[in-house]
Amino acid sequence: MMAMILIVEDDVFILEMAAMMVQDWGHHTLSASDVDDALSLLRSPQQIDALFTDIYLNTAVFGGCELAHQAVKLRPNLRVLYTTGNAVTDKLRALFVEGAHFLRKPYTHHQLQDSIEGLLAA
Repeated sequence: MMAMILIVEDDVFILEMAAMMVQDWGHHTLSASDVDDALSLLRSPQQIDALFTDIYLNTAVFGGCELAHQAVKLRPNLRVLYTTGNAVTDKLRALFVEGAHFLRKPYTHHQLQDSIEGLLAA
């Protein structure tokens, strides 16, 4: 199944690497480096099947969590995959949207592929 995945990551290198990997598996990607860019894409008529977002985005400490909540309001069937290199506490998990998946940084090519496939199959 080919999907359109919105990748939100403030580190340009990680963003480009993730996009290249996801495209290698036959999916399409949209990229955003902050919450505002991501929301304007989510408000557009563009098809988006899944959101892959870093939790900590530059100035927005829990930007990815906040973004996901707004994204799911805009698109109730959106699937969400979070990532961060920071520790994930119960307090942080409580901020996740329901049914979200999580992938710890740094992730390998295979871990990302498994996570994306699991997300889309859910």
